[in-house]
Amino acid sequence: MNIIRIEIWLKGLLAAAISGAAGGVLTGFAAVGIDPQHFNLQAGMGATMRIAAAAALINAVIGVAAYLQKSPLPTE
Repeated sequence: MNIIRIEIWLKGLLAAAISGAAGGVLTGFAAVGIDPQHFNLQAGMGATMRIAAAAALINAVIGVAAYLQKSPLPTE
């Protein structure tokens, strides 16, 4: 297998995870607008960060799964 193709595939995998995580963080911070009493950047900072991290992780996994569905293994 060509090393360059593996490198491109791994970069695509990483890009999918980063893109998904970024979307998840934005989703998590959207909770501030939906329920500002529980999720805010002052007293509720811990809850806000937990929901942002959870959403980032879930979206990263979804992004990686979607990438793997499209490109399961590097082509030869």
